[in-house]
Amino acid sequence: MLRLSVEGGGCSGFQYRFGLADTREDDDIAVEEDGVTLLVDPMSLDLVRGSTVDFVESLGGSAFRVENPMAAAGCGCGSSFAV
Repeated sequence: MLRLSVEGGGCSGFQYRFGLADTREDDDIAVEEDGVTLLVDPMSLDLVRGSTVDFVESLGGSAFRVENPMAAAGCGCGSSFAV
């Protein structure tokens, strides 16, 4: 399972964190798509509600990309945002 969380910090105030999870917490929100389960904790969900998460590959490498409609600003790194 893939866990998405939001932490304070980064260039714009908040930053996305991705990690692997072996277990699902009782209060996690889980979404499954194409055999992949994405877990989000309730506090992070308030900051990523309505977002899409995609895995992109390019000449520069591969990474998860979050398109967050609640983000009022972001930065060039693509992992930091402000609401």
